[in-house]
Amino acid sequence: MAVEDLYQRFVLYIVVVLQVTLVPIVGFSLTYLLEVDQGNFSIAVRTELVYWIVVAGLLYGFLSLLLALFFGGYRPASVADKGGWMPILGLSRRAGDPELIDRARLALQTSPYGRMARLVHKKTIGEEQDLIAVHGGLQLLAVPMQVLLIAIPLLIMEGVPEEMVKPDQAFELGMAGYMIALWMAVRIQPVVSSGLVSYAAMFRSVLWKISRFSWVLPVLLFWIIARTFLAASLGWLDVDVTQWNEVQLETVLLHAVVPDAVVPETAVIDFLVAISVLPMATFTTLSVLGGTHDMPNWMKGQGSELENLQMELLEAPDEDEETEVSPTYDAPVPEEPREADEDEEESRMIDLPFRLFDD
Repeated sequence: MAVEDLYQRFVLYIVVVLQVTLVPIVGFSLTYLLEVDQGNFSIAVRTELVYWIVVAGLLYGFLSLLLALFFGGYRPASVADKGGWMPILGLSRRAGDPELIDRARLALQTSPYGRMARLVHKKTIGEEQDLIAVHGGLQLLAVPMQVLLIAIPLLIMEGVPEEMVKPDQAFELGMAGYMIALWMAVRIQPVVSSGLVSYAAMFRSVLWKISRFSWVLPVLLFWIIARTFLAASLGWLDVDVTQWNEVQLETVLLHAVVPDAVVPETAVIDFLVAISVLPMATFTTLSVLGGTHDMPNWMKGQGSELENLQMELLEAPDEDEETEVSPTYDAPVPEEPREADEDEEESRMIDLPFRLFDD
């Protein structure tokens, strides 16, 4: 069983690496790398976009990892036991301060990462559910949050009137709305997952039997669907997305490295899809990995301690009742000869006049 647990942890570590490297590169390649000419029935490879695909994929993956760590409140238990990241990085002299350790432990316990890790630990260790199935179920439950992360920036950029916000500042306002939406999404997901993760894990087990690559297929499938829907929505709204290409970070970095590199006209759409899909998927995988390790008692919270105390109190009266019942059950035993003696005395008193003439 220990070997299987180590194998599943190793698989999840590989999933984290692939989510921030391979998934965005594959998503961009499926969108731009192949160009189909239906008139001539030919397929051409757009090699001029290879530089942008690699740079943008790695950059968006690394950015998604940072967003997942920051907004999710990632902090291992060993870091909290030493007072947090500041003493670990040498930026604070209060290393080992009990007050600082208590604050770090409380912050980890109440953070989205801590709540998700505690949920995973309960399902996998307490209820003995399959770790890969729980991870897949949580990935499926994150899809509604990913849809909101796509819709909210788009609604802000196109829904705010031009009298209130200038067109060149709409993108910055949409990114501010995205940050608020991501902060809310990582806090809503533990609440939603606590009641639905078992059902989602069952569905994930069925999906795993169908395809061994199902750990990455939901992410890629949702990527393609979200990208298609977002492009159609922007086209229907007649939005000019090329005005935001110059503010894209990967454009600046790519032109600094390769000045003649080509950037797609719809690169901002892929940026919105990447920062909406990848951070939630990475946050979920990191939380599942956190729940696979041994969890200290302070991490489990006061709820588990109160539950154990209630169970002990419920079991305690049973032993007391057994000790109280046994003497009451045995008490009438010495009284039975007394009743027999009284019956014999009464019979003797009744028969006494007749026994005077026995001699």
